Amino acid sequence: MNVLILDDEPVIREVLRTVLRRAGMSTVEAATAEEGLERLESERLEREPVDLLLLDLMLPDRPGLEVLSEVKNRLPELPVIVITAYSSVDSAITAMKLGAFHYIPKPFRNEEVVHVVKQALEKRSLLVENRALKARLSEGTGLAGLVGRSAPMEAVFQTIRQAAPARSTILVYGESGTGKELVARALHKLSTRSAGPFVTVHSGALPSDLLESNLFGHVKGAFTGAIADKKGLFKAADGGTIFFDEIGTVPLETQAKLLRVLQEREFLPVGAVSPLKVDTRIIAATNADLARMVAEGRFREDLYYRLCVITIQLPPLRSRKEDVPLLIETLIARTATENGKPVPVVTPGAMKLLLDYDWPGNVRELENVLERAVVLGNGVIDTELLPEPVRRAFPRPPSFPVDGLAFKDAVASYERSLLLEAMRRADGIQKKAAELLHLKATTLNEMLRRHGLLTKDGRSSPSETPLDREKNP
Repeated sequence: MNVLILDDEPVIREVLRTVLRRAGMSTVEAATAEEGLERLESERLEREPVDLLLLDLMLPDRPGLEVLSEVKNRLPELPVIVITAYSSVDSAITAMKLGAFHYIPKPFRNEEVVHVVKQALEKRSLLVENRALKARLSEGTGLAGLVGRSAPMEAVFQTIRQAAPARSTILVYGESGTGKELVARALHKLSTRSAGPFVTVHSGALPSDLLESNLFGHVKGAFTGAIADKKGLFKAADGGTIFFDEIGTVPLETQAKLLRVLQEREFLPVGAVSPLKVDTRIIAATNADLARMVAEGRFREDLYYRLCVITIQLPPLRSRKEDVPLLIETLIARTATENGKPVPVVTPGAMKLLLDYDWPGNVRELENVLERAVVLGNGVIDTELLPEPVRRAFPRPPSFPVDGLAFKDAVASYERSLLLEAMRRADGIQKKAAELLHLKATTLNEMLRRHGLLTKDGRSSPSETPLDREKNP
C-alpha cells in the first residue's frame, strides 16, 4: 500500500516514514498543499496511485481543511487521516464531517498511527476488491440483474431484448424464486418507458375490495373511511410499467376491470362516474397454470389471451445447474458488500453440496443460504455453514429415456447411488450412513452386501474394498 505523508515538519515526516515502512507500507512525502496535490496526480499517472493520505491540518500555503475538501472532490474514495495538534481538535471534527476517515492528535503514539492506517487501508482494499469483482461478474453474466450463461437463460435474455422496446403485454411464467420480478424490471429498464415509474402489485396480498381501491384509486366518500380522493397504482404507473406478481390470485371481478384497462387504456376509480385515461404497460407473472385455471373457470379466458401476447418461461435452477457457480460468486459478493464483510471463499466440499442440491426454492433459496453463510462465516464458507437440507441432499433419480427403461434396473441403480453417497458422507461409518438414510444398521449392512459394496468379512472402510474403489477409482 502506498501512503502519502503531507506534513510541513521534516521530523514528523521522518517518524511517520519509519513507522509505516516498518509496517510493510511504501510512502511518498510532501511538505506543502501544492506539492501534495501534485504527488497525488503524479503517482496516479505512474500507475502507483496513493492508497491513503496522512494530512496535517496546519500547512504553510493552504489550510488543511481546504486541501481535504479538494482531495475528497477529486478522489472521493481515498481514505484521509488528518493529523492535528490538541488545540485543533475542533478542526479535526470538522474534517470528519468533510469525509476524513479518522484524526490523530499530536503528539501521537506510533502504534496508534499504524493501527488507524491499517484500518483505513483494509476498508479501502475491501471496497476496491468488491468493486472489481462486481465489474468482472457484470461482464457477460446476464441482463439487468439476471445472472446466467446457460442456454435456457440466453434464450430468456434474447426474448427480453426483443420484447422490451415494444408496448405489448408480457406474461412471465416461472416457479417461485426464479426471478420473475427481475425479468419485469429488466423489460422496464430496456424499454422506452425506463424514465417512468415501475410499480409492483402483489396481487394475492389484499382482498378484492381493497385490491380494487389500491389499483384504481377512489373518490372522497366512495365508502366509509374514504375521507379524501386517492390515486391508485395504475395512475401512479402512468407513463411507466405496472407489474402484477402472481396474476392468478386476482379475483374474477377484478379481472374484468383489468381487461378494460388493457382494451380501452382507461379505468374507473371506486365511486367515480368518469373514467381516467392511463398510459402504462402491463407485465404479469405467475407460477400457476393459467390455461388450466381458464378451463376450470377460475381465470377469464379473454384476459388470459390479452396477457399472453408475449410469454417468457423462466427455467428452474435445477435445469440450469451450470449457472450455479456464477450465481454463488455473484450472490456472495453482493451479500458481503451489503454486510461490510470480506468476500468469503467457498470450500470444495461446500461447493459440491451446493452444486448437488436441487434448489426447490430456486435462486431465492440459494440467496438465503449464501446470505446466512456469509454473515455467520469468517471469510470461509464450509459445509458446516450450510443448512441441513443442503447437506443431506441425495442424487436425483436417473432421467427417463424416450424409449423407456427397465424399472428394476433403474431402481437398483438409484438405490446403489444412494448407498454410495451416504457412505461417502459418513466417511465409511455404517452406523452414521444408516442414520442419514433413516435405516436400521442391519438393514443397511444387508443392502451394502447385496450391491457388492462390502468385502466378504463385512468391512467397508479399507481402501481395498469395493466401496472405496468406487469412491476412489
